[in-house]
Amino acid sequence: MIRALYASPRVPLDDDYPIEKIKQALGNKAGLLWLDFCGEPNETCEPILRDVFGFHPLAVEDALQQTNLPKVDDWGDYLYIVLDALDFVPDSDIGLRQLELDVFLGPNYIVTHHDEPIPALERAWDSCRRDARHTQNGADHLLYRLVDYVVAAYIPIVEQMDREIDEIEDQLFLSASSDMVERLFALKRALLAMRRTITPQREVLNKLARDDYRVVDRRDRIFFRDVYDALVRLHDLNESMRDLVGGALDTYLSVINNRMNEVMKTLTVITTLFMPISFIAGFFGMNFFGPVEDFSAWTGTPAFWVAMAIIVLLPVGMFFWMRRRTWV
Repeated sequence: MIRALYASPRVPLDDDYPIEKIKQALGNKAGLLWLDFCGEPNETCEPILRDVFGFHPLAVEDALQQTNLPKVDDWGDYLYIVLDALDFVPDSDIGLRQLELDVFLGPNYIVTHHDEPIPALERAWDSCRRDARHTQNGADHLLYRLVDYVVAAYIPIVEQMDREIDEIEDQLFLSASSDMVERLFALKRALLAMRRTITPQREVLNKLARDDYRVVDRRDRIFFRDVYDALVRLHDLNESMRDLVGGALDTYLSVINNRMNEVMKTLTVITTLFMPISFIAGFFGMNFFGPVEDFSAWTGTPAFWVAMAIIVLLPVGMFFWMRRRTWV
């Protein structure tokens, strides 16, 4: 899908601008054009990017490959910027899906290219359609709006991860199971993927806020600095949650080890209690020598009850003795 949004002074906002009039829109320095490519094949995008806008072949190639980390390249009359949007996918192994967004920023235009729909970009597009004031402060301010929506979409993901960590910590001491380990490792992978996105994207916003680019107004740098500060806070939250996940894993292992120790302790006590019974039964059950005298008293009813009393009372006495020594 290719769509275009065009705003010009004293002209109503056109959110269905014809693709054929792109060159005409670029010629109007007072206007603002936003061209968006979503899921279009390279054969369709490349001629427009190269011939109509005149972007460098290397920048066009990077935009069409969709395999870049967040970065910003200065080509003089325009900037090529790579951003990463995040989408939470609960059923996946990592839990997060990275959506690359390639942006070309010029003096009076902004071009975005992405292979899949990005919710943050859709919200930015809809806000421009509802309120034309978002398109009246130049292309660099529109880029700030877009980046702000992309970064703001990280916050619900962070909050959802934080709630899941709290839920796991609450259940850890009640019913620790192998499912918790899977959830913790999924969270750990998701946090690592988020860190790989936030760290280079923070540097991109730092450059937009501090470096001197021809197509970025000095007055708009403070807006990019605000987004940069938000990314710094998100990076700190990411580090804190990684520590919480690591602590939860250590706690899980401690709980499992303590539970195993209790099981081994119980089995050891049972084995110890039955040890003298086994000794008595084994000793008096040996038949190495034949009887030389009449031992009928040993096989009578009184001997049976005496043996049963010893077998019952001996482990009971050992149990209370162990309890007094605080072994059980």
